[in-house]
Amino acid sequence: MIDLYYFPTPNGHKITLFLEEVGLDYRIIPVNILKDDQFKPEFLKISPNNKMPAIVDHAPADGGEPISVFESGEILLYLAEKTGRFLSTNPRQKISTLEWLFWQMGGFGPMLGQNHHFALYAPEKIPYAIKRYQDETKRLYKVLETRLTEKPFVSGDEYGVADMATYPWTRTWKEQGIDLEAFPKIKAWREQIESRPATKRALAKADEVKNS
Repeated sequence: MIDLYYFPTPNGHKITLFLEEVGLDYRIIPVNILKDDQFKPEFLKISPNNKMPAIVDHAPADGGEPISVFESGEILLYLAEKTGRFLSTNPRQKISTLEWLFWQMGGFGPMLGQNHHFALYAPEKIPYAIKRYQDETKRLYKVLETRLTEKPFVSGDEYGVADMATYPWTRTWKEQGIDLEAFPKIKAWREQIESRPATKRALAKADEVKNS
């Protein structure tokens, strides 16, 4: 059993996408970031950076005590190695997938997050900041479009952890100031992911948590 400390954000969706694909038993423990649940002392023991998602695996591969994992990218890698799914063992393919996973973690997520903050949530509208992050968002979408012109998936030839990391951040493309029609490869890739039964189940979990 895996405990998933979760709230329906792009980073949270990454983990439900994986877990629904592989069918591991898991239970969601909501961490309502709108109520500062992430700062509770008991959660800090699991996630030292006060960020969700985080997991506790009660059946780790070594058969030892439960193990906790924080940071969404590392959780994806942990689960991929645990299950042998969605991360190639071919060295060259694995390197490529990890490059794009780290691209998402280091750029596509944080920059789009800043776009969301300054355009939608900041108490003061700062035109310079809004333009800066919307411009960077558009640049990163162009990088993603080029990748998907070369390969059918962000991870490479097959759907994998880099796709699960990247897709959730594209769900709010309208709010990001993106014209998705300008990125036909991304649009087709998104539609393919959204048609997967596991994706539908993962997003249904998000609705359950939102409405609870």
